[in-house]
Amino acid sequence: MTEHGSDSDRSEEWAALRSRHLRPRRERPVSAGGGVHHFALLCSDVERTITFYQDLLEFPLVELFENRDYRGSTHLFFDVGHDNYLAYFDFPGLDLSDYAEVLGGLHHIALSVTSETWDRLVDKLDEAGIETQIVDGTSAYFTGPDGERLELLSYPLNDMYGTIVG
Repeated sequence: MTEHGSDSDRSEEWAALRSRHLRPRRERPVSAGGGVHHFALLCSDVERTITFYQDLLEFPLVELFENRDYRGSTHLFFDVGHDNYLAYFDFPGLDLSDYAEVLGGLHHIALSVTSETWDRLVDKLDEAGIETQIVDGTSAYFTGPDGERLELLSYPLNDMYGTIVG
């Protein structure tokens, strides 16, 4: 029985992709990017979104103003650390559908926190009645107020389960 995905062994495919595309660090060009300015999502209720991210997850609200692209829409920003921001828009008057995972769409947002913070926030999620899926005692998956999939990860930003990325 296959637990996930296909039961085919893709290790040769991955090795070939690494061989063709993954350059050693010293041979890689410097990235043209300066980092993620903000990641923008949609929300149905600004107050509920602020309460969830600022009060429950301890990511402070750092700005709130009218969205320049849609009159009457709120654009709000939460500090998720390391000069990175999670932004939300509400679009009053539009008939937006519920969150759906689609090709090219959002799978989840992984947010790095310390081990101590991870323990505290997972306890707060539990106390708030928010179901979490714990993986290896270092990763907690849960849904945000509009169904967005989130992950709290107790690894530093460049550490993916013990593999240093970059």
